[in-house]
Amino acid sequence: MHLNVIARVLGLLLMIFSLTMLPPILVAFFYGETTTDTFFLAFAITVSVGLIFWLPSKQVAAEMRTRDGFLITVFFWLVLTTFGALPLMLAEAPHLSFINALFESVSGLTTTGATVISGLDDLPKSILYYRQQLQWLGGIGIVVIAVAILPMLGVGGMQLYRAETPGPVKDAKLTPRIADTAKALFLIYLALTVACALAFWAAGMSLFDAICHSFSTVSTGGFSTYDASIGYFDSPLIEAICIYFMVISGLNFALHYHAWYRHSLGHYWRDPEARMYLSILGCSALVICSYLYFTNTYSGSESVRQGLFNVVSITTSAGFTTTNFTNWPTFLPFLLLVLSFFGACASSTGGGIKVGRMLILTKQVMRELYRLVHPNAMLPIKLNNRRIPSRIADAIWAFFGAYLAIFYLMVLLLLASGLDYVTAWSATAATLNNLGPGLGAVASNYADIGSFAKWVLCWGMLLGRLEIFTLLVLFTPTFWKN
Repeated sequence: MHLNVIARVLGLLLMIFSLTMLPPILVAFFYGETTTDTFFLAFAITVSVGLIFWLPSKQVAAEMRTRDGFLITVFFWLVLTTFGALPLMLAEAPHLSFINALFESVSGLTTTGATVISGLDDLPKSILYYRQQLQWLGGIGIVVIAVAILPMLGVGGMQLYRAETPGPVKDAKLTPRIADTAKALFLIYLALTVACALAFWAAGMSLFDAICHSFSTVSTGGFSTYDASIGYFDSPLIEAICIYFMVISGLNFALHYHAWYRHSLGHYWRDPEARMYLSILGCSALVICSYLYFTNTYSGSESVRQGLFNVVSITTSAGFTTTNFTNWPTFLPFLLLVLSFFGACASSTGGGIKVGRMLILTKQVMRELYRLVHPNAMLPIKLNNRRIPSRIADAIWAFFGAYLAIFYLMVLLLLASGLDYVTAWSATAATLNNLGPGLGAVASNYADIGSFAKWVLCWGMLLGRLEIFTLLVLFTPTFWKN
């Protein structure tokens, strides 16, 4: 393990992140706000600490190993979220306490969308923009963005890419060189963001709102510039645009790359994970829209409008809302939260367990049922006629077991903090799945829960964003042995 290399890369990445505090200064200047000093001070602190890490080790030349990549990824997310909280603490509005600012920063960068802030409509535009920008950076993964420049410093980037990229299969690259892979991902992400912003603007949003909501839509983050979220605009067209880009962003970004490279859309439906993802969205929307209609909750067209939007928003872990779905009849609010466990596809901006894992788990369950009747049958698990290695299948079962253990540990900790079961269960689901909105005491925001509960949920958001194992591996003795 090369601590000097880790310090050098960590310092570099922290200095890169400090640059993201400069655009809010321009926003503040444009709108004549007094937050310019706040963001400049946060920038100065962040870049100074980055220099402290980087300068002593800038001449060190050593090959970065996989373990170094895991350490950099985890430490950087811990440091990043801490320094990302600075503007929210220093600004006169919202002027959050450390734990509240940290919670908001973690929620933004992990694209969870859970918030402790109310009165968004009255906050300075620069603060609103900064929150949305945090989600945009977290959506693509600041490490994946930065890895494109690491080869220029003589540091290989594949270790970071493996540690950062979410999903069951992490070693596949779109291009032969990892830097080109990172650039391809970023360009796709940027193109979707620009297209989304232009569509929102054309549909009637102000340019500021269009940019901000494109950040949180493509990142499937869910932050908004209004307390009423997307419901503030009360526009079927804006909701339809949001649905489209949430669905697109929930697909594997490798599919978008191949669609552009091969000029073909057919592979979207040929991909089994994409088919399952779209099928889950379609079937769930049909059930929920029908139930809303037959229980006379809404009229026919309104049932389709509200049901479809919230199904897509919750399943993709975006977390936008157009209405208070917690007041929907009987099981519907819980069904929506259950859908967040499926989440989006691997290598997308969405959260959850991931549809790809669920697909392989389903095939394994069906195989075991078949073996009860035919014990000696040889039944390899295949996707697209390709055999899934047993190592990947075993890793998915291990992930699922670890996920359930952590989920109920978090629920017990939240219950011990004094929360009721519905609040504890839904808050755990909303943070571990990087969703955002919950039920009970966290239906509107997370401001009223205790500090201990917020610490627990911060760790849950990080575990969800780093897909559990990336963080847990640091607590194993084997990781620290030479």
